[in-house]
Amino acid sequence: MSTHSLWWITLGLGLIVAVAATALLQLLLNQVKRVERRALEVWETATTVARNTATTWMLTQTTQRLDQLTEEALRHDAFLASAQQSANGSADGSPEG
Repeated sequence: MSTHSLWWITLGLGLIVAVAATALLQLLLNQVKRVERRALEVWETATTVARNTATTWMLTQTTQRLDQLTEEALRHDAFLASAQQSANGSADGSPEG
């Protein structure tokens, strides 16, 4: 085999190695881009969750205020029921009792 043939074989093998390296680097780049997209999706989801749960500490206070509001509404309901009973009792002519 001549030196000229060995150079062509070497150049051919070098070309094959360069093409393989390029293909592998492209696969790596595609995977990195995919990971980056997924990481961005996770980041966006996490920030949305954080935004949606930022005020959960107020739930205890909200529950307490809702209990107070319920008690007040029940007092109003009892007052209106007694007022309505009184109005119905006066209209019927029956004594209140």
